[in-house]
Amino acid sequence: MTTATGRRPERAPRQDRRRYDREILALAVPAFGALVAEPLFLMADAAIVGHLGTAELAGFGIAATALAAVAGIFVFLAYATTGAVARRVGAGDRRAAIQQGVDGIWLALALGAGMVVLTLALAPQAAALLGASPTAAPYAVTYLRISALGVPAMLMVLAATGVLRGLQNTRTPLVVAIAGFTANILLNLTLVYGAGLGVAGSAWGTVLAQTGMAAAYLWVVVRGARREGASLRPDRAGIRACARAGGPLMLRTLSLRAVLLLATAVAAGLGDAEMAAHQITMTVWSFVAFALDAIAIAGQAIIGRHLGAGDVPGTRAATRRMVEWGVGSGVLLGLLMVLARPLYVPLFTSDPAVQHQLSAVLLLAALTQPLGGLVFVLDGVLMGAGDGTYLAWAMLATLLVFAPAALAVPALGAGVVGLWWAMNLFMLVRAALMAWRARSGKWLVTGAVRA
Repeated sequence: MTTATGRRPERAPRQDRRRYDREILALAVPAFGALVAEPLFLMADAAIVGHLGTAELAGFGIAATALAAVAGIFVFLAYATTGAVARRVGAGDRRAAIQQGVDGIWLALALGAGMVVLTLALAPQAAALLGASPTAAPYAVTYLRISALGVPAMLMVLAATGVLRGLQNTRTPLVVAIAGFTANILLNLTLVYGAGLGVAGSAWGTVLAQTGMAAAYLWVVVRGARREGASLRPDRAGIRACARAGGPLMLRTLSLRAVLLLATAVAAGLGDAEMAAHQITMTVWSFVAFALDAIAIAGQAIIGRHLGAGDVPGTRAATRRMVEWGVGSGVLLGLLMVLARPLYVPLFTSDPAVQHQLSAVLLLAALTQPLGGLVFVLDGVLMGAGDGTYLAWAMLATLLVFAPAALAVPALGAGVVGLWWAMNLFMLVRAALMAWRARSGKWLVTGAVRA
């Protein structure tokens, strides 16, 4: 294995840029569809449960928040697997690539089994910690305990998605996501209303949909393993390697979650109108992030493959082109956030006080979208390179910069506008750390396995 020295990449010839464009679009567009399908699960469930009553919807909301946190924490199963599998694909060893993916799925199953036990035991405490009222708590506990049975399938879906992305296949995850979303709606309607199971029916519907998705992914992976002669048995060394690679990415994700939770806590202390404006802005910001994250997913797969093949010039050229895509997309999305405000703001609120807060906050959120494009792309590039340790420390450092800035907002009387200046500082620091690492070239480690 070799480590390349850092230098500014030369601009790729036009024909190469077109080739990269086709490859980025072929991976990013289906990835975007699959990413959007995931939150639609919870939106559909909320719409169905919402007609049962306010307490039921509140309980569902508490449980959904807890489950979303679990998925967010363990998303490293997809991220770490994508780059590791792609490296082996680039090195021309598809058998080892699929074997790596199988080890990741076994790790997901083991973690999922542990989460089942914890969730079943601690569901009441989790509901209380998240502020469930006495009327909502029973529904939250019911939903959590039933949904816990689907956590192994949910984590296996994450790992298997990473396998397919590493194999340069984002279309199958899109098909599975659409099928799972459709099945989830039909099962929820049938079990909630047809069978009269209420909130429990919604939880069972989601569990069945997740299990079906996991089964579909396993069928694809098992078929590929048999075709390439890869073993399906759990390999302790391989599973431990997956866990070691995923550990730093878990720290990165926990630090990112801490930033978002701290921002929400500060906004909640500013007042109802400020909290509402922050939540609406975060909803729009998160949706826009899906488009940028899709390019990052393409980056994980493409960069891992190039480095596995020992192609440093190709890695640099692909990185530059994806950065151009990310920044350009950020500019367009930022403009869209501003220009489309009259269309989407009334969908969220009719309160003049909230709309007044939004007028400035949405501008601030839009301002950093080009920066966000750079951050998301380089995040994906470094994940594809297996540079998880740096990503973990960089995100932790960013949290340490953001925390005092956010906590100072109430004392300074800066309101939600001041909070979003702190959010912009968060993005600026993150972008600076990512760009510095990308220019250093220390992440350019070639070979089928990153040491």
